[in-house]
Amino acid sequence: MPGHYLQLAHANGYPSVLRAVLSSGPFIEGWAVYSEGVMIEKGYMNGDPLMKLIQLKWYVRTIVNALLDQAVHVDGMTRDAAMKLMMDQGFQEEREAAGKWVRAQLTSAQLPTYFVGAQEHMALRAEAEQKLGAGFDLKAYHDKLLSFGSPPVRYARALMFDLPIETN
Repeated sequence: MPGHYLQLAHANGYPSVLRAVLSSGPFIEGWAVYSEGVMIEKGYMNGDPLMKLIQLKWYVRTIVNALLDQAVHVDGMTRDAAMKLMMDQGFQEEREAAGKWVRAQLTSAQLPTYFVGAQEHMALRAEAEQKLGAGFDLKAYHDKLLSFGSPPVRYARALMFDLPIETN
């Protein structure tokens, strides 16, 4: 909730049809996963270790969902194998896994957007922290990043660091 809520609050501050049309799934879904990690990092729920464990479970689910999509669409994974992966390795309840199986059948390359986008956001933040050193401010970083809308992270990186936008 905090990820999408904050992202949409910023987006509403910069309304644009162009931004809406050019929004990036990996940016949006990756931001949500990334922000869950930030919440834990910053001590959400007073640093409760159970909340940290829950967040790690959510992240494992993100990874398993990315693997599922690839395995279904590239390797021809069966429903039984998919259910086993999601339930045994991804800590998903049977009902959630069954729904995810249907979702994986109906979409292609959507489930990995959460994992790919989160990885991109983590890498971009690490780069910003490295470049800015002691001058890095997390809130200022997030505000600037979200002010760009939800473009592919590589374009957000170019905007963040005042680099030319390469389209190849």
